[in-house]
Amino acid sequence: RANRPDEPYAIECKDRLRFLAIGKPVKVNVHYERDIPLQPTVTEKRAFGTVSVGKNADLGELLVKEGLATTQRHRDDDERSANYDALVAAESAAKEAGKGVHSKVAYKKAAINDLTDPKKAKAYSGSLTRAKTLKATVDFVFNGALFKLHIPSENCYIRFAPSNIRCPQPSPSPGSKTGKPAEPFGDEAKRFARMNCLQRTIEINCTGVTNSGIIQGGMSLGFGAQKRDYTVELIGTGFATVDQRKIDYGEAPRSLVEAQNTAKANKVGIWSMEQAAKPAETATKANGKSSVTIATVRLSEIRSGSHFFFHTVGDAAPKVMDESMKEFTSKNGTAGAPCDPKVGKVVAALFDDGSGKSWYRAKIVEKLSPTKVSVLFLDHGNLASVPVATHLRPLDPALDIQRIPAVAKEAVLALITTRSLEKDEGVDAARMLQSMCWGKDLTAQLMAPDENGKLAVTISSSGSEETINEELIAAGLARVAKKPALSNLKYAMSDGSAATKLADTLQAAEDVARRSRQGMWRYGDVGDDDDDEI
Repeated sequence: RANRPDEPYAIECKDRLRFLAIGKPVKVNVHYERDIPLQPTVTEKRAFGTVSVGKNADLGELLVKEGLATTQRHRDDDERSANYDALVAAESAAKEAGKGVHSKVAYKKAAINDLTDPKKAKAYSGSLTRAKTLKATVDFVFNGALFKLHIPSENCYIRFAPSNIRCPQPSPSPGSKTGKPAEPFGDEAKRFARMNCLQRTIEINCTGVTNSGIIQGGMSLGFGAQKRDYTVELIGTGFATVDQRKIDYGEAPRSLVEAQNTAKANKVGIWSMEQAAKPAETATKANGKSSVTIATVRLSEIRSGSHFFFHTVGDAAPKVMDESMKEFTSKNGTAGAPCDPKVGKVVAALFDDGSGKSWYRAKIVEKLSPTKVSVLFLDHGNLASVPVATHLRPLDPALDIQRIPAVAKEAVLALITTRSLEKDEGVDAARMLQSMCWGKDLTAQLMAPDENGKLAVTISSSGSEETINEELIAAGLARVAKKPALSNLKYAMSDGSAATKLADTLQAAEDVARRSRQGMWRYGDVGDDDDDEI
């Protein structure tokens, strides 16, 4: 019970009941129900009856007989068990024998080291790691992948989480004032853990400890031929996912990855939800190098003559995301809600696209004042300055970018540079890009991320053999990037020949534009000082 010490023999009674009943088929005979007050205005209807297992017809009577429980006294008009007289007789026998709670010897509670405190957990974690395989009893289930364990051999309590996985959060406990809303399948994952683990003896293999004092490692259920990996079962049911970082670094066990792939294929649990398909991205090989891919794209935002965001044509993600946010808007209305305006935080931001106000996923990129921030709308690429109080609210966990990546992809035209929008040539370049590309299906050659992490691409309109990159250069509105940019792009690609060929084509177009005095070349050569403005 929270904030209340255990009564004498409470631990012994629970362990005895666990030994007699957990994991075994039982027969329950309900005698009556009663409303139990949990809070001043909250009650819970609770059933009372007899539990039988094996040769023990009534576990309650057995506990009373062993002095580990006492008989509940009733008023004359109260409902009571059909075996009430047998319970009273068992208690009288236990009193005469001086068993358990009726003993005349003072009860001495066993001291158990509580390692749920982060400082103690970190200090003791080395001992647990060296111990290798340990038997433990699951004392409490916080969620599908976080437990409070009792380790008899080490005489301690710990908080334990299986490593390499992430489990959705369940609903907060009744009466909780700080609990967050449940994530999809969080309650199901917790129920799965309770059904399979609670009060059972398990085996753990400790491998480390987190900063918050949670011991991590492997976890097994059953023994001998019945032994099985709990983490694999949880992943296989779709109630948890393998940590993507572990997969990327090659640290995730193969058994977990295979279990997740099976869950995906069967569309169970988390994977049964409609996943927003990821836009076509640059194919990446095992060595981290990118290979060129071709995609049909449509621009969603233009930042300059060479910097923009795009959607992949035929990709269902933009439509799925828009429908999800419309549902979010209908559920929450258009009023703002308290939100921490921290730079880098992903929130819901209000925007009016002409058809009415709606919430969209956005990242806070700059704090303009205590009451106003600049946000990037992740699924479209546009920026906006919005007031915190009326235009922001927390985003549902199910819509977080960790679950559904940003739909709009940021890109730059490969190996060219244009001037900023503060310069006339910069404005002209952006207008040319808009006139040639906006609202049209374009063929894009996706190459590799540039030195700033933006995807370097070439784009061309339908039926045109020239790329927009080349046409901007030929019009004198852009310049070929310097040699380090070409070197960086070639290094990021598995085959740099495409980048070399593009650089040669662009250089030839720039030479023609310079000789014919196009755009920025109309007054002659552009010097190094002008390069800094591009």
